[in-house]
Amino acid sequence: MKLVKRKKNSRAKGKRTHGWGSKKKRRGGGSRGGSGHSGSDKHHYVKRVVEEQSHLGKKGFYSLKKHERTINICELPDRNEINLKEMGYEKLLGRGTIKKAVIVKAGKCSKKAMEKIEKAGGKVVITSSLSNDN
Repeated sequence: MKLVKRKKNSRAKGKRTHGWGSKKKRRGGGSRGGSGHSGSDKHHYVKRVVEEQSHLGKKGFYSLKKHERTINICELPDRNEINLKEMGYEKLLGRGTIKKAVIVKAGKCSKKAMEKIEKAGGKVVITSSLSNDN
């Protein structure tokens, strides 16, 4: 077992290139046509197009539609008073049935959900400044 590893420069003494191969390879950026991404719009353009296809252009689009978190009547918890904003939901939808009278506070509510809750003897309180919308 080797206890002390010799330093790299002392191991390379007496060797012409110190482990870097031909001295032509170890030059500055001039031998490569510039360092890094230089020339990518001019003399290295083909290399960029072929090797780095993901580097070019944009993908997809940015949707301007606002995504609201919604919850259906059938998913409501079994409580007398429910605040959807505290639960992290913005809109109440009308899928499913409800038998118990509940008071639901929501930012938005569909007409069908409001009808079903009021039919069961409950009440929907709209908390945002917007009125009901579908």
